[in-house]
Amino acid sequence: MCGIVGIVAREDVKHRLYDALAVLQHRGQDAAGMMTCSKDRVLLRKSNGMVCDVFQQQHMNRLVGPMGIGHVRYPTAGCSSSAESQPFYVNSPYGIALSHNGNLTNAGELEEELYRADLRHINTFSDSEVLLNVFAHELQKIGEQKLTPEVVFKAVSNVHRRCRGAYAVVAMITGYGIVGFRDPHGIRPLVFGSQKNEEGGLDYMIASESVALVTQDFQLERDVAPGEAVFIDLENNCHIQQCATEPKLSPCIFEHVYLARPDSIVDDVSVYKARLRMGAKLAEKIKSLRPDHDIDVVMPIPDSGRTAAMSLAETLDLPYREGFIKNRYIGRTFIMPGQAIRKKSVRQKLNPVSLEFKGKVVCLVDDSIVRGTTCSQIIQMARDAGARKVYFCSAAPAVRYPNVYGIDMPTSEELVAYNRTEEEIAKIIKADWLVYQDLEDLIECSRVGNPSIEQFECSVFDGKYVTGDIDDVYISKISCERNDAAKQVADSSFRSEATLVNVHNDTE
Repeated sequence: MCGIVGIVAREDVKHRLYDALAVLQHRGQDAAGMMTCSKDRVLLRKSNGMVCDVFQQQHMNRLVGPMGIGHVRYPTAGCSSSAESQPFYVNSPYGIALSHNGNLTNAGELEEELYRADLRHINTFSDSEVLLNVFAHELQKIGEQKLTPEVVFKAVSNVHRRCRGAYAVVAMITGYGIVGFRDPHGIRPLVFGSQKNEEGGLDYMIASESVALVTQDFQLERDVAPGEAVFIDLENNCHIQQCATEPKLSPCIFEHVYLARPDSIVDDVSVYKARLRMGAKLAEKIKSLRPDHDIDVVMPIPDSGRTAAMSLAETLDLPYREGFIKNRYIGRTFIMPGQAIRKKSVRQKLNPVSLEFKGKVVCLVDDSIVRGTTCSQIIQMARDAGARKVYFCSAAPAVRYPNVYGIDMPTSEELVAYNRTEEEIAKIIKADWLVYQDLEDLIECSRVGNPSIEQFECSVFDGKYVTGDIDDVYISKISCERNDAAKQVADSSFRSEATLVNVHNDTE
């Protein structure tokens, strides 16, 4: 997952881009980037690190212009070198910059096509650069000297025809405007909204999550529909068109479980309300399995387990306690590159309040269990703090299959639930009892918010991939290319290389 944003306004957008990226920081902590456009000149700043570290005052002073796009990255593929940070840029045609959230499942085939047929060279391991070049080629193939919304929409239609997988995109076309579009399944989220400016017109923002808009007083219009494109021109006119032939909304349900902020609305579903329902459903399952359970207290794994834990405790009529204090200056361990860094950061990130554990049967609640690294260490911390028994509840079902749509779950062997029963998993993480959410209940928790969603993308739980193009050969390929060991090799090969871009990139 990554966070993307694009803004077209009547004044400089750099500060609003910065604020939006800071709000979306939970979607990526590896790198950040921003590109703005002033008349016919584009300006870029991108580097590894958090938003507050990448953009210093000297960088912000130079990022002038009334439109721009931004990106926060966490690496699902390639490496964590700054060469992979976004936005990416190509000079021809027009001058196009692009930020992307998701993953193209046919990136290898497209890269070959781009080289042999389109005569375009890809300089990184990023499928986002592939996507940018496909979009650029389709615009160039249409061959219009003056860009119109109709030309943009035709190019997006051709992108849908060529690209497979998950992609939410914002692209800036120099001197013309910003376009946002979403793959025909709507797997990754994208929303847009507007705000009245001092001239009486409207400024527009397109972003990964609604929270990026509402925190800056933008009025949320709606989600970008699957296959749809939204083009904001330099006159601040908003043009919208469906660009896919058979779109079908199939959003990633893991957005509701973990990825999105709880105060976001994703595909008309309140993430906060969905997580409350997840906790209530888990409580009902506990009642069904062990009516005479001996739980003394319910505690969340902060922060993403908190909402479900509150409703679980309320449904079971049990006390809710904050048993772990979180260091706010440590990032989300799930999105950290490398297992060694994840292991080290858990004990730096959380510290138990010993008095809440001594002699008690503690029910810990987390959003999900992926590799098992974090929860096993937390369970041991609870025991060390004096807990008599430690039960562990996951608001999501067991994660047994790799994700191919932009979440860092690339290989089954790195998942603790792969080919294991719940009893075996409980033994590995050293829990006295392990309770997973049922998939049917999870789907119901999200669908209540928007009954019109016919299906969710649940592949990490059920192994069913909505794009229909994933087989064992592909799974094996990405397992080899994207496991932690492969990323470390890629990182080492890029460590001494400088970022090469075709525009002014302020790296001082």
